[in-house]
Amino acid sequence: MSSFACRSLRITLLALLCCSGSGEKAFEVHVSSEKQIVEATGSLKVNCSTSCENPQVGGLETTLSKEVLEEHPRGKWKQFLVLNISQDMSLLCHFTCEEKQHSEHLNVRVYKPPAKVTLKLQPSQVFVGEAFTTECMVEAVKPLESLTLSLLHEGETLQNQTFEGAESNAIAIFNWTALTKDSLNLSCQAVLDLRPHGGHIIRSTSESQILIVIEHRPIIIIIIVVSILLVLFVTSVLLCFILGQHWHRKRTGTYGVLAAWMRLPRALRQRPG
Repeated sequence: MSSFACRSLRITLLALLCCSGSGEKAFEVHVSSEKQIVEATGSLKVNCSTSCENPQVGGLETTLSKEVLEEHPRGKWKQFLVLNISQDMSLLCHFTCEEKQHSEHLNVRVYKPPAKVTLKLQPSQVFVGEAFTTECMVEAVKPLESLTLSLLHEGETLQNQTFEGAESNAIAIFNWTALTKDSLNLSCQAVLDLRPHGGHIIRSTSESQILIVIEHRPIIIIIIVVSILLVLFVTSVLLCFILGQHWHRKRTGTYGVLAAWMRLPRALRQRPG
């Protein structure tokens, strides 16, 4: 067989393979949106398109209400507005061309922003070098994996915490140590980063609270300790004296001082008149 015949045979086989492959999927369907995440009860624009020149049927399947915003004259693409999205869902875009149907899915997620952030400070007053605890909480945030809670001091981040799981209240407990005698202006910040889903960053900050930091004064502490010990010593001496007198009275029938007085001669006990 000549080389020309061999080349012709290869081209024919490649053409058959290409034709058979294109027959499995003669046209394409595309579905897209500017973002794949929307605020709860919000709406989303969705674009459905196909490579078919004259599609017979095309549309967007969803259980939610939708509106057609724009449409190609021959139905090659359509833009929909999906309304009142309240939970994560999948949208189905489909087209029929030459009695064959193809479809594509678009997964849409719902987010709930950190509306209210609260800070609890325990205690509200510490000495230098003493530890304190803060609790940051935000209610009903979604998605949790996009949330970061941070403890701030005058806008500077001291600590932060990330989360996982479904929608819920998020709580972060931070332990910190007061290193200087300067009081701390503390607040909690919640950051919901929706950029991986085509969204934006949402921030919310709690009201600030002041942690009072007191410098240690060793002399005052020593005076207080010595005073407490002195009071305890005097109290113990008085208790011993009272108990001793009580024990002596049980044995003699009277207190020792009174008994000594009674033993004195009458003349000495008389008061000068």
